[in-house]
Amino acid sequence: MEKHEGAEVPFRLFSSSGKRKKSSVDMNEVVGREDILFVCLDTLRYDGAAEEEREGGTPVLNRYGPWQKRQAPGNFTWPSHHAMFAGFLPCDYDAHNLSDREMLFFPRQIGMGNKVPEGAFGFSGSTVMEGLEQVGYDTWCVGGVSFFDRRSDLGKVFPGYFRKSWWNPSFGCAVKDSTANQVDFLLKKITSADPEQKIFLYLNIDAIHYPNYFYGEDTRQDSLVTHRAALRYVDGELGRLFEGWKDKRGGAFVICCSDHGTCYGEDGCQFHGINHPVINTVPYKHFFL
Repeated sequence: MEKHEGAEVPFRLFSSSGKRKKSSVDMNEVVGREDILFVCLDTLRYDGAAEEEREGGTPVLNRYGPWQKRQAPGNFTWPSHHAMFAGFLPCDYDAHNLSDREMLFFPRQIGMGNKVPEGAFGFSGSTVMEGLEQVGYDTWCVGGVSFFDRRSDLGKVFPGYFRKSWWNPSFGCAVKDSTANQVDFLLKKITSADPEQKIFLYLNIDAIHYPNYFYGEDTRQDSLVTHRAALRYVDGELGRLFEGWKDKRGGAFVICCSDHGTCYGEDGCQFHGINHPVINTVPYKHFFL
């Protein structure tokens, strides 16, 4: 029993209904039948994404439904990705209980009752990728930010979770054409891939991460304006990726989200790696191509 203001209250793992939230898509129908693309728009703020959606600045992403407002798994890339790669994607913004999370992938070996939520794919192993490999997927990673740069020991960790991983300097944050370079690379890769082999792709898009000032006009300063301009650029490149994937592979299930937001002076805060509402609030959606 937990103590709360002098009274004993029962500890509840589940919601008041006693049930975990059901996934909005049955991942057991997806896994084994569809390629899965996990597209992380690294550092994208929810407010910026929502404004571009409303103003029509992201026609490709708008085509696949509205952004959901969600809680970030961490306040910078490192903790957020460890959570997401274990199945803990950004959760509903209004979640009040662990069971309020929508789980697409559920790690069977962890606590939480060990009962797979309805609609989730229960996996064994230390990561979603390991679990999918056990059921026949080839796992790919195309990195962006420096945590995927294998030239450093720290940068080898995340790519090491995948059977195949790629990064080169043209994919880096400081390159204005980074997303175009990543998409060009992937379109060549899928041309030679076995069409019968299911693929789980993780793509870390870093154009929205700092520096992003060069997507604006006549400025040397990152801001929410250039942040949103970077998102508009990324949207166009995602259109090429999605159309190319449909043409060569026949479709896929896509998870598209941010790992965290970033500050541009709000309450005196800069960038991320700290807790602030705009850092802890991210956009999320999943859909079929």
